[in-house]
Amino acid sequence: MSDFDLSPQRAAGIQRAEALARKINLLLDVIVSDSGKPFDYPAIREGAQKAGYYISRTRWSLLKSGKEQVVPDDALRAIAAVFDVDPEYLLQEGGRLPERVEAELELIRSMRRAEVRNFAARALGPVDPEALKAIAKILDEGV
Repeated sequence: MSDFDLSPQRAAGIQRAEALARKINLLLDVIVSDSGKPFDYPAIREGAQKAGYYISRTRWSLLKSGKEQVVPDDALRAIAAVFDVDPEYLLQEGGRLPERVEAELELIRSMRRAEVRNFAARALGPVDPEALKAIAKILDEGV
């Protein structure tokens, strides 16, 4: 074993931290606070405190960046409460994507398709209506 090889336990810990960071960053990207703004650290701290857990700025930064650390289940439950998602999403490695996140992602996808459809219609100028329908169908199917 060289100096650069990781033990299986360490590699698994790093993978868990990175997976958790991806989940947290997805929540940050998709879900907005009650005020309609993206979540920032003060909102996360306040929401976690309401759920009974104090999360430091350092821990929050480490969680978002995927740094390996011991994360208490209480911290993950508090974060899930902040985003109003099922805690199992954060607690389980293969936790199912929350319905709220799926719905927000579908909304974003449909908005992007509409933007692309509108751009294509403007860029192509006068186009046969059947061709526009075919383009819209391709965009809607995600092909």
